[in-house]
Amino acid sequence: MAAEVPGVLAGMLGAEPDEVDVRREDPSGTGSVVYAVSHAFAVEFKMTASAAVVAKAAHQALQHASHLRRKAVPLVAVPFMGEVGRRVCEDSGVAWLDLSGNAHIVAKGLRVVVDGRPNRFRSAGRPANLFAPKSSRVVRWMLIHPGRAFRQRELAQATGVDEGFVSRIVRRLEREQYVIRDEDSAVRPRDNDLLLDAWREAYEFERHTVHRGHVAARSGDALLKSACKAFAGQGVDYAATGLAAAWVLTHFAAFRTATIYLTAEPSRAVLEKLGFRSDPKGANLWLVVPNDEGVFHGSAAKNGIRCVHPVQAYLDLKAHPERADGAAERLRGDMLIWSRDA
Repeated sequence: MAAEVPGVLAGMLGAEPDEVDVRREDPSGTGSVVYAVSHAFAVEFKMTASAAVVAKAAHQALQHASHLRRKAVPLVAVPFMGEVGRRVCEDSGVAWLDLSGNAHIVAKGLRVVVDGRPNRFRSAGRPANLFAPKSSRVVRWMLIHPGRAFRQRELAQATGVDEGFVSRIVRRLEREQYVIRDEDSAVRPRDNDLLLDAWREAYEFERHTVHRGHVAARSGDALLKSACKAFAGQGVDYAATGLAAAWVLTHFAAFRTATIYLTAEPSRAVLEKLGFRSDPKGANLWLVVPNDEGVFHGSAAKNGIRCVHPVQAYLDLKAHPERADGAAERLRGDMLIWSRDA
């Protein structure tokens, strides 16, 4: 990183390599000071771009810059910057660049914005995903119980996975700086919002099995109630999510598309009772068989409708139509206010 970043920065600034000077001026820090084109950059180098690592690096870059005698631009450098990391840097007022050729560097007399370059450091095969279906049970459990710290055995018992698996997930969460331990070795999120943002960035709703169809109904609310009544009558375990759950939990706005998780494939008898007709284009009912039962953790009934926990509903809204973005914002603002739980 330290060897490559000066050259990448020089190219972005239109400077020759010999016009760039790199110095280690802050022995207590992890970065360097790079002088190029009459600007000084307090650079923090990180080999991973997890949201938590980037957030810490942004803070370090700001501190590093404040300690220098000359005014410097705080800058974070990583192999490839994800969407959450970009937002963290920009919200902090910290510049960033990646070795894949993307950057957002804005300072007095300087504006460099490069976007759309692909990740040069994508590993062969499918990379390990900290937020894979089974792994995310640990993250979900901590987020739906904010303000608490858990021992690994507690997490294993609560989430239904073995202690060895939980231990591996917790080690990765620690390595990527998403969780911290207390004096009793219990773990809790370092920053709930950042952890949720990182999960949402990696989340893929389409990895569930989604049956999209149409049911005659005068409104989304009426459709949701009749579908849930049919499932309950047939003894089918369910939980509403997405726009439907956001409406039940916050009454944000009327909706057309109702999305309901089922513990198993819907039977022909239930579909016939609903009048469900497969119709992906005109669908107003999505019946979803999840790729992991963890989606039901924290679900509860409200006004006679069982809904997933607001954390899960917020994730699922990422893939929904209509006013999903507004519904997600409302749900997070009303029900995922971590500071009140701390």
